[in-house]
Amino acid sequence: MIRAPATHPLLYQVNTRAWLYERGRALERPATLDDVTDAWLDTVASDGFDWVWLLGVWQTGEAGWRISLTQAEWQAEYHEVLPDFTAADVAGSPFAIREYVVHRDFGGPGALARFRARLAARGIRLMLDFVANHTALDHPWVRTHPEFYIPAGPGDLEREPHNYVRVPTDGGARVLAHGRDPYFPGWPDTLQVNHRHAGLREAMLRTLQDIAGQCDGVRCDMAMLALPDVIARTWGERARPADGSPPVDDSFWPHAVARVRRPWPDFVFMAEAYWDLEGTLQQQGFDYTYDKRLYDRLHSQDAGAVRGHLHAAAEYQRRSVRFLENHDEPRAAAAWSPAVHDAAAVIALLLPGLAFIHEGQRSGRRLRAGNHLRRRATEPLDRERQSLYGRLLACLRRPEVRDGHWTLLEPHAAWAGNPTWERFVAFVWEGAGDRLLVTVNFGSTQAQCYVRLPDDNSLSGRAVVLSDLMHPGVRYERAGADLAGSGLYLDLPPWVTTSSS
Repeated sequence: MIRAPATHPLLYQVNTRAWLYERGRALERPATLDDVTDAWLDTVASDGFDWVWLLGVWQTGEAGWRISLTQAEWQAEYHEVLPDFTAADVAGSPFAIREYVVHRDFGGPGALARFRARLAARGIRLMLDFVANHTALDHPWVRTHPEFYIPAGPGDLEREPHNYVRVPTDGGARVLAHGRDPYFPGWPDTLQVNHRHAGLREAMLRTLQDIAGQCDGVRCDMAMLALPDVIARTWGERARPADGSPPVDDSFWPHAVARVRRPWPDFVFMAEAYWDLEGTLQQQGFDYTYDKRLYDRLHSQDAGAVRGHLHAAAEYQRRSVRFLENHDEPRAAAAWSPAVHDAAAVIALLLPGLAFIHEGQRSGRRLRAGNHLRRRATEPLDRERQSLYGRLLACLRRPEVRDGHWTLLEPHAAWAGNPTWERFVAFVWEGAGDRLLVTVNFGSTQAQCYVRLPDDNSLSGRAVVLSDLMHPGVRYERAGADLAGSGLYLDLPPWVTTSSS
């Protein structure tokens, strides 16, 4: 039975191809979703995850596979992420989707339905991908409805062969645009759909309804690319329907959310979003949007910028997706030193919003799995990262974190002329009669500060014991009068975190 949604839910992203490939190696035969063990599902449930996102379950085609196999500039990446790469490892991009039907290699629709039911029996929801911006080169619409795509103008193919391609259709060969965003060349294994075409919109809405019948939520790839102003900036007059039909000028997303939620009112939309368009997408109905700005500020190792980011409105915070890595970003264990990684993980995952952990993040994987590959490198287990994430997940399971109230705390100088207070990030979760205090010296030297706790006047006249959950067995006793006066004094080494109850 699926449990009631948490205020602060936790999502686990799985690279379906690589995961099932490894399962198949263990079984000595190809594995499908039916081969996922009960033990794996039980562990995900006991770790406290509310969602499993299966990346890349949909049927891809031969056209995308051929592009992935032959695209010269992608070969270097393959060898980087998989040192013993061979051509047999190429599967094609999971975002060059030919059909929103579960890939035959993964067991097809029946296996997905059974997997979803097994998740639900453990209180876990299933999230899948939806790509609104483009399809595979061999999607059925290309032959039957080429008007659903952005056409080339005169001379476009000759001037920009990287952005356009000639494809066969039922009405003869047509030159259509590759899918892309405004800032980069086209993705050569895709074709750009035209959201200003009414027929395309209706077809996309029907597709999304079909997807919604197979899962509990969707992660919408590059969701901002379907916004009208982004379409106008990227495509201009090329997006005017070539068949003369009246152009659609409003946004796709409010229609999509409304259409899906009529039969499935609890269905969840999560947007991959950039370019400061997160708030726009939240206003158009998205439950959650990527918080790439926090990710970037953590990478800059600027505690002041992180604190400033956390002054955003409470509702915006609640609907933000916090992460340290995903299938597109470098592995956190490779991007940061262990100490910085641990400090960033405590900040990001204990903030309000949806906490997002990528498969392999907890075991300290350093090599990113190639999106176009079916196999990933074998890596040793990092037991220190595994232990860190075990303690962090225990904090995330606490009732005051799952459903409580979050407050950002403002550090202040421990004494005049000591600027190290600026390196601290501190906040507190309260609920169910409990309190979790999180403090991090997010800086490269020893630092000191005071932080005042909410309602700290109630602490006067008694001793207060703080148990450090990130360092088991460590306890601090403080006089309540001191906490109610100047606040809690902190003196922490670089990158050190405390989570105290």
